Amino acid sequence: MRIALDAMGGDRAPQVTVLGALLAAREGVEVVLVGEESALKAELARHGADLPIVHAPDHIPMEAHATEVRRRPQSSIVVAMGLLKAQEVAAVVSMGHTGATMAAALFTLGRVRGVERPALLVEFPSQKGRTFLLDGGANADCRPSFLVQFAAMGLAYAEASGVAGPRVGLLSIGEEEGKGNALVLETYPLLRQALRERFFGNVEGRDIFLGTTEVVVTDGFTGNVALKLAEGEAKVLFSWIKEALTSSPLARLGALLARGALRRVKDRVDPAQYGAMPLLGVEGAVFIGHGSADEVAVKHALLRAKALVEAGLMERVRDSLASLHV
Repeated sequence: MRIALDAMGGDRAPQVTVLGALLAAREGVEVVLVGEESALKAELARHGADLPIVHAPDHIPMEAHATEVRRRPQSSIVVAMGLLKAQEVAAVVSMGHTGATMAAALFTLGRVRGVERPALLVEFPSQKGRTFLLDGGANADCRPSFLVQFAAMGLAYAEASGVAGPRVGLLSIGEEEGKGNALVLETYPLLRQALRERFFGNVEGRDIFLGTTEVVVTDGFTGNVALKLAEGEAKVLFSWIKEALTSSPLARLGALLARGALRRVKDRVDPAQYGAMPLLGVEGAVFIGHGSADEVAVKHALLRAKALVEAGLMERVRDSLASLHV
């Protein structure tokens, strides 16, 4: 159960990635660092620690084009995917270039049978627990068949995460069957046929946070807008709360008394607590985090990867796709 970490991926790599790996290792994750060996050894020495390293002399910078992976076979993300392909590791985690990670996964691992396009799964906190949305940005333009496949993979991920009897909602501008754009109107009957009782119907944006369904499917353009909107709103909301709680001596006293409760709320909406998004539909467990991730996010990404591999994520995805009524 070794997890490969692209230790050169991210805005603050390798400092943040190495520290996050060490935090995860203390909680039982067997991490393999992939990257420039001398840089990784120097960073480990700063912490007086040691982890296995697989040398990769190159890496894909954040400003590069995703297609660079074809011309840079010794980059850390390509080497990491090679380890997964060879079954030397059980999963790959990267906080680096999202497009390059997706390209490396597709070129090296290929797609799961029955998948036309892989999807990024985004996890949102909801009133009932968690809502899993696909696609979070891998495919700006989608066909109805893509969304049906996203639904099957989302159900598999939800079950691997411990959700019992998850159902799928189709993101639209109204709950009624006849509402939505061309993509939604074409996808609705396909989901009803493919999923039967596991298809709830249309859901609206607010339902993501109400937890009306555990899985929500949409195109990657809409899904990424929803993700960035939620992240931005959370930051602004907490800035308003901070401003209000420091506005007077009495407010500051109240903030002190409520500090523990406020911290729990903040943790529920903090992207670092979720770590990374899984890229579902490729032949291997691949997780992609924010380039700006800190060591806490790296740690949680590695912990999540380990837990989902142990829960049989890939087998569940294949079984879910095979069970579609199409």
